[in-house]
Amino acid sequence: MSQLPEIIREFERVAADVVAKASTYQAAILADVAGRRGTMSARIAPVHHSMVVAGPAFTVEVRPGDNLMIHAAIALAKPGDVLVIDGKGDQTAALMGTLMLSACKKQGLAGVIVDGSIRDKLELLELDFPVFSAGFNPAGPTKFIPGRINHPISAGGATVHPGDLVVGDADGVVVIERAKAPGMLALAEKKVADEAARLEAISRGDTASKWLPAALRAAGVLKEGESL
Repeated sequence: MSQLPEIIREFERVAADVVAKASTYQAAILADVAGRRGTMSARIAPVHHSMVVAGPAFTVEVRPGDNLMIHAAIALAKPGDVLVIDGKGDQTAALMGTLMLSACKKQGLAGVIVDGSIRDKLELLELDFPVFSAGFNPAGPTKFIPGRINHPISAGGATVHPGDLVVGDADGVVVIERAKAPGMLALAEKKVADEAARLEAISRGDTASKWLPAALRAAGVLKEGESL
């Protein structure tokens, strides 16, 4: 029985034009049109609320507290890629800090998402590079335990395949399957237009949710004929 190599070097990435268009939408918009699926846990947050990221996922799986394979991933990733690291949510040691993340920026990566801890927060705030993580810890990692690169992973509770579309902002991170990403953009465009129209109506004083009475009746909160 053949087995995949631990490091997969080539894979199909979500198209650059799809990434460019997706980067104009909030993660929340994309999450809604994707059926409220693919969002990472709220523990995965940007180092600063102004950070945004969009690009194809370059996936890395490591053992808790060891960053050997992240170093290999940095050497292999291409400009525009987003490193998405399955660190098992471990927060007992930092997997990355200023040195590694500076290298990521220099190589033109779009950003880094770590389901684990990082460190050097104040320096990262000055680096001007999108970084999302599960927290911070001053302890350094080990560098000798094997892992995998560009295999399917779970990060923040979301399944991530290499090449999937990843978008992150102040609200968190959403992952959309590569094949489905183009179709999500038309839905996102319509949702943005619908929400803009609703905000305009609210500004005129129309604050009532037209769908609410029917939803309350369906839930058994209101009887037929009753209203709020």
